[in-house]
Amino acid sequence: MPELPEVETIRAQLAPRLTGRTITAVAVTDPLLVAPADVDEFRSALIGRAVRRVRRRGKYLLLELDSGAVLALHLRMTGRVHWRAGPPSDGAERFLRAVFDFDDGSSVTFGDARRFGRAWMIPAGTGVQEYWRGRVGDEPLEDGFTARRLAELMRGRRVAIKTALLNQALVAGLGNMYVDEALFAAHVHPLRPAGELSEREYRALQRGIRDRLRVAIAAGGASIDTYRDGLGERGQMQAQLRVHLHEGDPCPRCGTIIAKRVVGQRGTYWCPACQPDPTGAAVPVGSRRPRRVREGVSG
Repeated sequence: MPELPEVETIRAQLAPRLTGRTITAVAVTDPLLVAPADVDEFRSALIGRAVRRVRRRGKYLLLELDSGAVLALHLRMTGRVHWRAGPPSDGAERFLRAVFDFDDGSSVTFGDARRFGRAWMIPAGTGVQEYWRGRVGDEPLEDGFTARRLAELMRGRRVAIKTALLNQALVAGLGNMYVDEALFAAHVHPLRPAGELSEREYRALQRGIRDRLRVAIAAGGASIDTYRDGLGERGQMQAQLRVHLHEGDPCPRCGTIIAKRVVGQRGTYWCPACQPDPTGAAVPVGSRRPRRVREGVSG
C-alpha cells in the first residue's frame, strides 16, 4: 500500500505540472471510484475548474480548485496516479478507472487493479484541517511532531506500539513498511506497549520515523508490488529496507536473523537482538550469523 513517502513523491511531481492548469474533461470508467457520488455530478464539479494547489494529508492526495472545492484521491492498496504530457494511449493503464484532461493537453490517469481506491469532492467552504479532524492525526514530518508530542499521543495506550503507529487517527501516513523500519531504527520491539516506552525510546522512535520517511521520499518511495510514482517510474526505497520483508536474512547491524510474526493482522519484521522481546524471551540459539550489510543498506 502506498504510504506517506509514496504519496508525497506523487504530490511533488504533480504540483509543478498541474498548478494553474484547468481541467477540461473527466472520464470515469469505473463508477465505484466515486461512489456513492453520481458520476455526472462528480464530473461537473471538476470540468472548467483550475488547480490552485496540490497538497497531501497523510496518505491522501488533494487537488485544491479555484471553486474552493478539493478533489481528494486515496490510492488504498493498488491505486496508481500517472501524469502524461498528452492523452494516455490505448492500453497504457491496464486497470484504468478515470482520466482527467487538462488545458495544456496533459492528462492524469487513475488506475487500480483491486478497485479499493477512491476519489471524492470536499465541498467549498469545508476547511481541510476540520474535515480531517479526528480521522487523520499528526503529520510526522511537521515541526510539531516532537518526541514529546509522540509520547503524548501514546500516553495510556496498552496496545502494541506497532498497532498504535498504524492508527491513522494518531499519526498520519505511516503504514506497515515504514513502521517496521522506524521501530528497528529505534531499537524498539513491535509488541512493546505503546504507552510504556521511556523518554529516550520516544526520542529515538521520533527520530527513526522522520529519518526513514525522509530517506524514502528521497528515494521516490518503494516499488515492492504495484507502486509507481506520478511519472510511472519505480521507486528505489526497497533497496534500503533494513528489516521489512527480510525474514531469514541477517540483521544489517548485528547479524541476528530477522524474525517475522503477525501483529495487528500485519506481517511484522524485527531483529530479536536489536529489538528485545518485552516478555524477556532470549534470542533463539543459532539465530546469529556473521554480520553482513546488505547491498544498498547502511547503518
